[in-house]
Formats: sequence, C-alpha cells, structure tokens
Amino acid sequence: MEDYPKNLMEFEAQFTTEEACSRYLLELRWPDGFRCPRCEGRKGWPVRSTLIQCGACGYQASVTSGTIFQGSRMPLLLWFRAIWWITSQKSGASALGLKRILGLGSYETAWSWLHKLRRAMVRPGRDRLRGTIEVDETYFGGLEEGLRGRQIENKTLVVIAAQQDGSKIGRVRMKQIPDASSASLHAFIQASIEPGSTVVTDAWTGYSDLEALRYRHKIINLSKRRKSPSDLLPCVHRVVSLLKRWLMGPIREQLAVTISTTTWTNLRSDSIGAPQRTEENFFIAC
Repeated sequence: MEDYPKNLMEFEAQFTTEEACSRYLLELRWPDGFRCPRCEGRKGWPVRSTLIQCGACGYQASVTSGTIFQGSRMPLLLWFRAIWWITSQKSGASALGLKRILGLGSYETAWSWLHKLRRAMVRPGRDRLRGTIEVDETYFGGLEEGLRGRQIENKTLVVIAAQQDGSKIGRVRMKQIPDASSASLHAFIQASIEPGSTVVTDAWTGYSDLEALRYRHKIINLSKRRKSPSDLLPCVHRVVSLLKRWLMGPIREQLAVTISTTTWTNLRSDSIGAPQRTEENFFIAC
C-alpha cells in the first residue's frame, strides 16, 4: 500500500481525525482485511479507535501493537503530524523545532520523539544496493591546519554509496568509518552493495581490487578531468550536499534561538541586574 500524501494539503485532507489515522494503520497491518493474530479469524469490529475485536475468539488486536505508537498516550494525529514535518524538512529537523511546531510540553518529549522516528526510518534487513552505484567519502568538521587530502585528526569520515536511477538518485547507504583504508572501504561496499554491481569511484587506492570481490569497478580520475567532481560523480555529491544542509538545519535553528534568547536575557539584565540562564539555553548547551 503506497497511499502517501504528496503535500501538506493532501496530508491535512487525508488525516483529519484520530479515526482516519487508525484506519490507515489498520490497512497497513491487514491490507487483505482483518485477520486475528490469535485464531486467524477474518471477522472483527472496532471497540476503540485502535482496537479490533475478533468475532470468533473475542481477542482484541491493536493496530499500534509492535509499532513506535505502542504505549503512547499521545494522539495518533499528533504522531502523524510529527512524521510529516520531520520527513518533509530538507534542511533537517531539530527537537526544538518539533517542540515548537507541535506545541509539545517539554524539550525531552520532542527529543525522544525525534530520535524514535529517526531510528524507525532505518529498515532492518534491507536489501543491498544493486545496479550502478557511486561511492565516495566526505568529512564533517572544521578546517584542520597542516592536513591535506584524506588526512584527518578530529573530523568525522563518512562513506556514501548512491544508486544511479536514470537522472535521479535511487537508494542510498552511508556509514561513519575510522579511515579511508581498503579494509574500511571494502567492508562498507560488501555490506551495502550486491556483488555483480558496477561501483563507480575516484582513483583513490582504497578502492583498488574491487574486481576480486566480484564487483565491476569503474574508476574516474578526477584530477585528469576538466569537469568538477560533482559533475563526474553527481549522485553521491548531491547526497553529500543534502546531508550537510540537513545537518546544518538544526545547528542554524539552535544558534538562532540561542542568539534570540541571549538578546532577550541581556535586555532583561539591563533593567533587572545580572543575566539569567533560561531553561531554553540550558537545553541548547546540553
């Protein structure tokens, strides 16, 4: 079942009530109609918004059982709005933003929801990428003087594999690795890409001998091309750009809130006395 709203207007029209959200989960759990998990009975009726009672054995099955909504006292409609907001943010989502958008009572609740939803986005046992896959590494962190190329001290090294899908980007895999050695890169490729696929990389020696691992290896020597790396490996560099923008989103938002809160605190201190540490600043500092 792929009945996903494409924009905010469709989302608001599709999920207007708690019953609409529950009905959506019911169709996802039992796309061919209700089936009792205890007796396999096919007849049932709703007894609460999230419970279906089996007509044969009387067992009450929950549409939220085994999901991130299980045990939550918050309305499904609020959860659905959180999911929509997080997945539609191209520049990243933060707990502070989620708290403000949904009107949640505490930062801790927003933080817990955000991380629970992020974990749920990773599908366990997912298939490896196949076809033509671009692979490259990128670094996260500030400038490090005296170090060039793939030498790092304090930066975080992330390797990314992006599947070509015509002019679009297909599925993506990424992982933090300790270094750009053959051992680290080969382990990532074997875990993420199906053998027999074509792996497109630059000429870094860490990618050598991929043929021995049953991959077709296409090497693009970036230093000998007039085009930029983003033109020669477009999919993976587009993913890098989106990832960095996504990570910067929460940082910009937290910085803006910090500046705004500090300014307001300083204005208060001019008339009251010493600056006061606000609860919002405390959570940002953590």
